[in-house]
Amino acid sequence: MHYTFSRIGGWPHIAVTREQFAQIMLDDCIAARNSSGELLPKLAFSMNAQALSLTRTDKVFEEAMAEADYIQADGQSLVFASRYLSDTALPERIATTDFFHDAAKVAQREGLSFYILGASAEQNSKSIDTIRKLYPELTIAGHRHGYFGASEEDEICREIVRSGADVLWVGLGKPKEQIFCIRNRERLKGVGWIKSCGGLFDFLSGKNRRAPLWMQNAGLEWLHRMMLDPQRLIKRNVVTNSHAIYIMLTASK
Repeated sequence: MHYTFSRIGGWPHIAVTREQFAQIMLDDCIAARNSSGELLPKLAFSMNAQALSLTRTDKVFEEAMAEADYIQADGQSLVFASRYLSDTALPERIATTDFFHDAAKVAQREGLSFYILGASAEQNSKSIDTIRKLYPELTIAGHRHGYFGASEEDEICREIVRSGADVLWVGLGKPKEQIFCIRNRERLKGVGWIKSCGGLFDFLSGKNRRAPLWMQNAGLEWLHRMMLDPQRLIKRNVVTNSHAIYIMLTASK
């Protein structure tokens, strides 16, 4: 499949629709299956204002993001910026919480399997229940909570590969999840795609709820989350959003 990139804030964002991104996932997973475990998994990482700011303040995170095969615009502000600050406009926002459902529909139809890694044991289990209710024909190859140490990663990766999972969803929070993916990419040969997914399991488990659609479309989902948890998020959002806007204005083309 042919696709282009939109360079925003110094980073190349894949310029496709959610439906097209799901097709890319399918193609990569089929290629991985046909390689008999010889191909490295493709890394698909999300970018939003928080992540963009973090690339300038955390060198390890910046280096991890640079290893991604695909960076998708998870934040609506990046889509807006692409229309005015980049030579290539992004066709739409690919929010991971929405994209998961596009990916699940394709996986269910085409016989791909998912492994769900992250969140607490309770949230992970509730997420699995939700996925099975929504997509009863989707194969869940395995799942595990996200509370583990570095010494356990080797066995966890062996478990994931043994499960035959095509797509690994990693929800450990930034920057931990990206660093985990980079550190274990070789160990995870046999998996077709590794998708960072941040707080996806908070939504699938019912812990958090999405902003109204009009707020999502206006790029104000961050405001909705801040209203729900002002003590933790007001300062962070003011700082990171301001920093991200500066980066977009000075490092896009």
